[in-house]
Amino acid sequence: MLGIELATAAFLPAAFVALLAGVLSFLSPCVLPIVPPYLAYMTGVGVNGLRARERSAVLPALFFVLGLSTVFLVMGFAASAFGRAFLAWQETLAQVAGVMVIVMGLHFLHIIRIPILDHEARLDAGRQDGGAVGAYVLGLAFAFGWTPCIGPQLGMILTLAATGGELSRGTALLAVYAAGLGIPFLLAAIFINRAIGLMNRIKPYLRVIERAMGALLVVVGVMLITGAFSAFSFWLLETFPALAALG
Repeated sequence: MLGIELATAAFLPAAFVALLAGVLSFLSPCVLPIVPPYLAYMTGVGVNGLRARERSAVLPALFFVLGLSTVFLVMGFAASAFGRAFLAWQETLAQVAGVMVIVMGLHFLHIIRIPILDHEARLDAGRQDGGAVGAYVLGLAFAFGWTPCIGPQLGMILTLAATGGELSRGTALLAVYAAGLGIPFLLAAIFINRAIGLMNRIKPYLRVIERAMGALLVVVGVMLITGAFSAFSFWLLETFPALAALG
């Protein structure tokens, strides 16, 4: 029973990290600037036409988010299955993954540079005209094509999924990450004019956001190496016994 309770408590901090990583991924220098052009591309109008409400971007944005979420959920299931297959070496795998996550965090902090993480392999999903199917395919392409760009954040969440011990919780972590990345995208489509204004105000701080992502990666990497997630989970159960009922 304790194992179930501990797994439940361990999911909460991991889910918070996944949500924060998703939001920071959306605000990252390689995603935020392309949001208005992507919305315009999916609706088949220019950015000015989008702002003039010539065509709504809400439905295409919704299917775009569903597309990228599909890829992330499959990745989460696969990572969880991998973790279960190598359950006996899970602690070692977590430590190795922790080192890799720290290295990627140092890249975002500009302490070291990894050239491949500065590029993205964009996939062409064809001409878009505001259709749901085309937006869904574009979402799939985004999830695959931007992997080098959002790879460190995604890799961190996949590591948490692989060391979580259960398929359902690992998949749920990627769902939370997809929500953190996808919901702001959907809100931008709903409130396009306000969103573009807000994005323009955020742009001068993109480097600060990038470094915040790097700091998060380093912290999570250290926690993976030291086993701090398990220690924190025990603390949660001792401090909030009601969490045991969630298992």
